[in-house]
Amino acid sequence: MNILDKIVADKHKEVNLKKKLIPVEAFELLPFFDRKTTSLSKKLKSSHTGIIAEFKRKSPSKSIINNTANVEDVSFGYEKAGVCGMSVLTDEIYFGGTLDDLIIARENCNLPLLRKEFIIDEYQILEAKAFGADVILLIAAILTKKEIKQFSELAKSLKLDVLLEVHNEEELHKSIMPSLDMIGVNNRNLKTFEVSLETSKSLSKLIPNDFVKVSESGISTIEAIKELQPYGYQGFLIGENFMKTKNPSKSAEEFIKSLL
Repeated sequence: MNILDKIVADKHKEVNLKKKLIPVEAFELLPFFDRKTTSLSKKLKSSHTGIIAEFKRKSPSKSIINNTANVEDVSFGYEKAGVCGMSVLTDEIYFGGTLDDLIIARENCNLPLLRKEFIIDEYQILEAKAFGADVILLIAAILTKKEIKQFSELAKSLKLDVLLEVHNEEELHKSIMPSLDMIGVNNRNLKTFEVSLETSKSLSKLIPNDFVKVSESGISTIEAIKELQPYGYQGFLIGENFMKTKNPSKSAEEFIKSLL
């Protein structure tokens, strides 16, 4: 069993338990449920930098990345730094995140927020909306074509943007459908954890121009972004590069200044 299978197996247990404790009707009563969302894909289309900065405490490949940064300061600082959007990890077991991080980020910035999660159930999409997200992530590697359609259509009905993540050509072909806004190419091989920007380059020509192209993982330099822009990428998800520093938002600010 690879790490992705393990995460998904644990996620099924977690969601099943939550469903017993909190009915979906409770989400509709939360103040953020009726909040007007902000479109990340629209912001990326009009941006010169396209930076989506992540808040991530740890990961299965790197263990602890930053366990001292707090969400209030980072979300406020990322917005001040001029990022296009913020990605918030809400998986606790493997990434050290929580839904509280999403709420705190929502209360401290006006950025479009991506709930970075392993979504395997409609329940998590309603939960994302209730906790202040503007965007959800769907991972093609863990979903069937039918689930991608069902989940993305539900997200659109809630006015949430959808970022669909792929790792290879096969995942891309099964996923392309009108209910997606952005297609993200993850440069990290989830089985070996090796990272290569060639993944983004080779898949770029297969992604129709109706979708905003986002490159994820392994982007740590200005050069990497400049290398990917000619391939049509308008979004760049950067997590570790900022989070591994003492002051993630200051690192983001300096990075964006150099990029401009």
